[in-house]
Amino acid sequence: MRIGRVLLSATSLTTMFGAFLADWNETHVHNPNWPPHAKFHNGQTMSMGLALGACALGSLWGGRPSRGRLDAATAFASLYWITQLSAALYPGTALVDPPSTRKGRQPVIAGATLALNALGYALERRRIR
Repeated sequence: MRIGRVLLSATSLTTMFGAFLADWNETHVHNPNWPPHAKFHNGQTMSMGLALGACALGSLWGGRPSRGRLDAATAFASLYWITQLSAALYPGTALVDPPSTRKGRQPVIAGATLALNALGYALERRRIR
């Protein structure tokens, strides 16, 4: 069983479709309080996740397994989540919009996804040696 590839594939699919599932609603895409430019960047983020996940899957499954393909797949599968964590460092950002009192789960999801990517990478790297 190629559990490393399965883990990286699962996180890649989450990267591809997670933002659409989380954001295609009244809090983001259909939020009347968001200015058009904020919606533009939300769309950009969703499209970036879709593209990075697709690149990860292509690198992972698109040819003969190699260290280079694994490195590329893991980088593609991780970049979206790394940039999501870094977004909180910019001035004026918040994990949720007021008046919501919910706590933002993005750091937990990003951290768990990156941990799964690291585990998948380690398992697959050992397998293809």
